Parts: sequence; structure tokens; C-alpha cells
Amino acid sequence: MNQIFTHHNYAFLKLLAYRIQIVLAYQIMAVAVGWHIYEITRDPLSLGLIGLAEALPYFASALFAGHAVDHYYTRRAFGTLAAMLLLINAITLVAISSGWIGNDTTFWIYGSIAFTGIARAFIAPSFTTLFAIMIPRKSFAKATGVSIAMFQIGLILGPILGGLLVGFSNKTVAYQVAAVLCFGAVLAMLSLKLKESPTAVDSPAVFKSIHEGLRFVYGNQVILSALSLDMFAVLFGGAVAMLPAFIQDVYKIGPEGLGILRAAPGVGAIIIGLWLARHPINLHAGRWLLCSVAGFGLCIIGFGLSNSFVIAGVLLFLSGIFDGVSVVLRHTILQLATPDAMRGRVTAINGVFIGSSNELGAFESGVAARLLGLVPSVIFGGLMTLGVVGVIAKLAPKLRNLELHQLH
Repeated sequence: MNQIFTHHNYAFLKLLAYRIQIVLAYQIMAVAVGWHIYEITRDPLSLGLIGLAEALPYFASALFAGHAVDHYYTRRAFGTLAAMLLLINAITLVAISSGWIGNDTTFWIYGSIAFTGIARAFIAPSFTTLFAIMIPRKSFAKATGVSIAMFQIGLILGPILGGLLVGFSNKTVAYQVAAVLCFGAVLAMLSLKLKESPTAVDSPAVFKSIHEGLRFVYGNQVILSALSLDMFAVLFGGAVAMLPAFIQDVYKIGPEGLGILRAAPGVGAIIIGLWLARHPINLHAGRWLLCSVAGFGLCIIGFGLSNSFVIAGVLLFLSGIFDGVSVVLRHTILQLATPDAMRGRVTAINGVFIGSSNELGAFESGVAARLLGLVPSVIFGGLMTLGVVGVIAKLAPKLRNLELHQLH
């Protein structure tokens, strides 16, 4: 661990402070918005539309954000911009829940979420590039474990805070707390002191640059198959998006329960993240990645079959453990297999694969719930995740047989 905090100690801590505040704000808003929308509509499809409202602007801007981060060496400015966009979203939601915007409430909620999509397009490339600048290459696996653990702390505390704020206070207070956290993230990034070197003397045309990134990813079987595996697992395993419906219609409890269930995967993920920070996986990394995604799919199926709040929480906790293994391995593979000059673009492409699939997965879950019913749609998603693991394992032998030392 000491290898991680050597040369850029304070810079790394500030970068982690930026990340956890961003995650906390995002998760608090996600819980409050989900409860807010379902309270108004009582329609699971409306929960899916939250994902679509975020995915479309994210998808439209992610690759351009990756190009910008790679070719303009003010990554801190892009990270600050992302936090400010989330701040605008939080302030807009405060205005809506306070009644200052009275007409077409759901339209304004979906519109505000679009800012989140644009912000997320810049968060990951900026964070990943700054992370790579300050962390020695030999410490990537351990530092990634620490970073993922901090990320998961946000995934745990954010939903719990969101649920408690909505349950014991109101949605407006939850949105106000999120706004304060976004402002804190802006300050953390502005205070970050780190020398950034330009990655290129002349910036190529935007579309040529994006094409280079896409060609690199599609020409690398390990990266492409790892991204595809997580993309389809997330796309079909989007049970968390339907939690407001499960809480209100199946378990019959309040928003505090929603916060607990949304936090359960994060608890599992942070436990395994801390373990992997001390005991990183080096042998049979590809097989561990495939097995972890399969375990995630089985947990989602079990969650769909359960009508017990406690059992659902346990299964979501286990899904977080499996997902945590997958996330750490995928991030380590991407860091080790990607040239420095392409990190922003590859991270952006990763975001298109994974980030947009979170929101598109929420939309898919909403549509499936409307067509198949709430419980069958979740079981269907888990079965599809298992199918994806089988297909990737067969078609991508380089990933299946991957050892991390091959990427150094």
C-alpha cells in the first residue's frame, strides 16, 4: 500500500476525495429521483426512462470527451466541468421538488438528468488519466483496488443517505445535500496540484482521433471481450433500476428500505475490493473474470425469485462481491493493456460499453417489466447474463486464458 502513497500523496487523496463526493452526490440523486418519479407515475417503465434520459446525452458526448481528455492536457478542468454539470442537475431538482417549477414535473426531471449524462462522459476519462499520471505502473493493481474500494464506499453510503434523507426529511433536502457534495467535488479538483504533460504536439481531427481509439479497442481481443462481457452483463442485469417498484409493490416498505437495498451491492463490492487491494488476482485472471460475471447473473436470478426483503438484501450483497471482482479485474486489464496516449479515448469507449449500458439496462428492465411483469423481467435478465458469459468464454480464448503478467 505504501507504494501507492509516495510521490503524489496529497494529489491522490484529493483525487479520491473528488471521486467519492461525485459518487455520493450521484447516488443520493439516483435514490431520490427514482422514488420521486415512481411516486408520481406508479409505472416501472418511468424508472427505465430515467436511464434513457441519462444514456442518450452520455452516448452522444462520451467519445468526444475521451478525445478532449487525450489531446488537451487540462484534465483537471474537464473534471471540474463534470462536477459543475452535476451541481446544475442537483439545483434543478431542488427547484422542481420545492415547487418552483410546477408544470410538466416529470419532463423537467428527465431534462435535468440529461446533465448527469454529459457530466459522466467527462468524469471517467478525467479521473482515469489523472490516476495514471500519479500512480507508478507497478502499483496499478493495488491502487485500482483502493480506488474501487473508495468508489464502493460511495455506492454504500450514497443510497443509504438518500433513503434516510427522503424517508426522514424530504426529497428537497436530499437534492440539497447532493448539491453541497457536488460543490465539494469542484473544490477538490480545483485544489489538485499536479503537473500534466501534453500527450501530443498536434491534436488530430476529432473523428480521426476517435477512430484510432475504436480501432485499437476492436483490434485487441482481450480488451474488446472484457468490455463486451461487462456491457451485456450490466445491460441485462439491471435489477437495481427496478428497486423502487419492488420496495413499494412487493416488499411494501418505505424509502429507507430502498436505500438499504441499493447499498447492499456496494457493501459486497467494497469488502472484496479491500481484499483484492491486499491480495490482487494475478493467476487465471480471465477465468476469474468470467466466473465472477456468471456469479452475478445467478444472484440476479435469485433476487427475482425472492419475495423476502432480507433474502433480497443478501443476494444483492453477493452480487456486489461478484461484480466487485469483475470491476477490479476489468479496470486492471484496461490500465495495463492501454498505451498512455490513448487512455482518455479507451476509457471513454469503456464508458460507452459499460456506462451507457447501465442506463440502457435500466430502460431494458423497464420495458421488460412492462411486457413480462416485474419479477419475470429480472429473471430473464439474469438468464441472459449467464448466456453472455458462455458466448464470450467460447469466442474469446485470449480472455479465457489471460494471465495479468502477459500485459506488463
